[in-house]
Amino acid sequence: MTQQEIEEWLEHIPVFAVTDSNGAGVVLRPENDTSVFYFFLNPNQANATLTQLKTANDEMDLKVSAFSLGKIWFNLLQSDKEVILKQPGEEDGSGESTNNVEYRLVPDTRDLLGARMLLTMTPEDGEKLKESGGMTPEMAQAAIKKAMEESPKFKQTYNEIPVFTIAQMRMQKQAAEGDADKEPVTLLPMYFSMQNMVGTWQEFMKQAPSDIQGVEPAINLMSLHDLVNMMQKESEIDWRHVVLVPLAPSSSGESALSGATPAAADPMAQMGGATLGDD
Repeated sequence: MTQQEIEEWLEHIPVFAVTDSNGAGVVLRPENDTSVFYFFLNPNQANATLTQLKTANDEMDLKVSAFSLGKIWFNLLQSDKEVILKQPGEEDGSGESTNNVEYRLVPDTRDLLGARMLLTMTPEDGEKLKESGGMTPEMAQAAIKKAMEESPKFKQTYNEIPVFTIAQMRMQKQAAEGDADKEPVTLLPMYFSMQNMVGTWQEFMKQAPSDIQGVEPAINLMSLHDLVNMMQKESEIDWRHVVLVPLAPSSSGESALSGATPAAADPMAQMGGATLGDD
């Protein structure tokens, strides 16, 4: 797939960031002199960052803005374009020009932990789970400890985005209006949320014939960055028949999502933001 095709493939996925009232990105310095701009897949995490910043400086007029992942994937996450950093309150035209801003894409913490647990759970662990009829608090604590210490991937809290899929699951995309003579397209869904994926599978199995209702889902896990790299190479897989499913907002996430402001189509127009966290 071309870069443009990949951008279109990612375009419907929203990500969230803290900006000022004009939509200019807020750059933080969490580690000494490192300038960092965070994009969050979960709007609740963006809102938590917003709350922290407002607590530290309630005079700043900040908000959560929504961006398209397709618009920022190559333009920001995979580039070192020059931006202007300004201190809060500085006028336009002032500020420091730099290309050393690090852009971090942050997955939902629950899905990051879920990915680590998938990678560290053994068949023996699965048997113990079946024998006990469910996960006890002790088993959960041991599984989390093992996942945090032994996972071979997804060790960072950013830029390692887990994507989940169930091998047996498919969805159909109906033909557009006016193309009634065309057959529906069968798609393989890939999820950012393991909980959302498993919930969809369970609903599907409730409606399935009785002879297949006991089928265990074959859960597969990939990194989004690895996935995009594969899409840029020759492959037998037709990636146009694969669809990414955004995070399904929870009841609290819906309010966070509704409060997010869509950003400009050109994300670079939003990157002139203030630098916070300086001593």
